[in-house]
Amino acid sequence: MPGSTYAFQNASGSSAKLVSTYGNKLPDRREQILKDFLLQYDSPLAANAGDFVTSADKYSLDWRLVASIAGLESTFGQHIPYNSHNAWGWGVYGDNVIRFNSWSEGIEVISKGLRERYLKDNPETDPYLIGLTYAASPTWAQRVSYFMARIEDFEKAQSAERLPLSI
Repeated sequence: MPGSTYAFQNASGSSAKLVSTYGNKLPDRREQILKDFLLQYDSPLAANAGDFVTSADKYSLDWRLVASIAGLESTFGQHIPYNSHNAWGWGVYGDNVIRFNSWSEGIEVISKGLRERYLKDNPETDPYLIGLTYAASPTWAQRVSYFMARIEDFEKAQSAERLPLSI
């Protein structure tokens, strides 16, 4: 059969494509995995899991990064400045608050800002590259990495549950 495109994740966590000759396309389950993960936290961001994945692909970011920052900064959107849709602490200093019109807008602005302001031309999306200037806390990157690892563990557990058994 003619070659098909398979999506896989490279070392930096961003998407890449692999061509196969089997004719079947592997499903991209990142949106569902992230949605299910966020639902465990009763996150208002769960319905926007697709926005995280789309923005991550658009800006060459690890698809877990922006959600993980929200996990650290606001318990995945549960604790935010009133009426702000700002789960990332982006531009929040005392009474100064940057407000977004929606979660989708926030995800887009944060993803673009991380790429353009903090990562620039660096292909890696390592939180340690961002944390030096993004946050005052010296443990910020470590804690974002923790949530990224929890999402990865959740993904592996979900994949293991889906494996067919044959005798």
